[in-house]
Amino acid sequence: MQLNLKRPIAFFDLETTGINVVRDRIVEISIYKVMPNGDTESMTKLINPTIPIPEEVSAIHGIRDEDVANAPTFARLAPTLEQFFQHCDLAGYNSNKFDVPMLIEEFLRCGIQFDIRKRRLVDVQNIFHKMEPRTLRAAYKFYCGKELVNAHEAEADTRATYEILLAQIKRYQEEDYEDRDGQVSRPVKNDIQALHDFSYNHNNADLVGHIGYNKDGKEIFKFGKYKGKLVEDVFKKEPQYFDWMMKADFPLSTKNVIQSIILRGIGGGDKIIKDL
Repeated sequence: MQLNLKRPIAFFDLETTGINVVRDRIVEISIYKVMPNGDTESMTKLINPTIPIPEEVSAIHGIRDEDVANAPTFARLAPTLEQFFQHCDLAGYNSNKFDVPMLIEEFLRCGIQFDIRKRRLVDVQNIFHKMEPRTLRAAYKFYCGKELVNAHEAEADTRATYEILLAQIKRYQEEDYEDRDGQVSRPVKNDIQALHDFSYNHNNADLVGHIGYNKDGKEIFKFGKYKGKLVEDVFKKEPQYFDWMMKADFPLSTKNVIQSIILRGIGGGDKIIKDL
């Protein structure tokens, strides 16, 4: 099957220093351009972001500071990229929410007005989520082959969830799963510990993901100006940041985590807490 195109479409993906469109920068761009006649062109470039790549981000995409130290900056590549994207519609996975805004931001920093008003934007993830909705009703129909009657009533929803889990175990217990590191396992089995290990986000130190773990198992911030920094180090250097978090609108479960960190690692931590 060939795409029905009136003009080229560029499928592209970005690797970045993080997910903040304003503060973060692109470290790699890959573009796969498809022409109306079916011909294709591709381009992949490493980019020096001019800011450090956080260690926890490098652990995800594998690109480190030393890999891009001698790579061109985005400003230097911008004319080439603009030319490659010329007259193209754009496509990607989660591209409308992240990749397109990040790309536009980088072009604007270079003084290039990369106009998307006349370009068509195709987000494959949005198509996937709309056609295969991630709701309890959709999951019940997919796994159990039944319509969920009285959806959003607590009893019906909990019983449906139980049936879905049984169906998932039956469907996946003989299927392989490959993680980001290429490790293959069969994690879906009729064992609650195994199901917990597979379905729980073990990178979070608190329930909502404000505090996470680095590769050494140390707590780090996953938000704000200290994102990627050790929580204990920040509190030692700036105890008022702990004070702000305790008084701000953070979940009590998150506050319990940072209290345990400050009591564990900082002399006089108990006094700091009492003084709040």
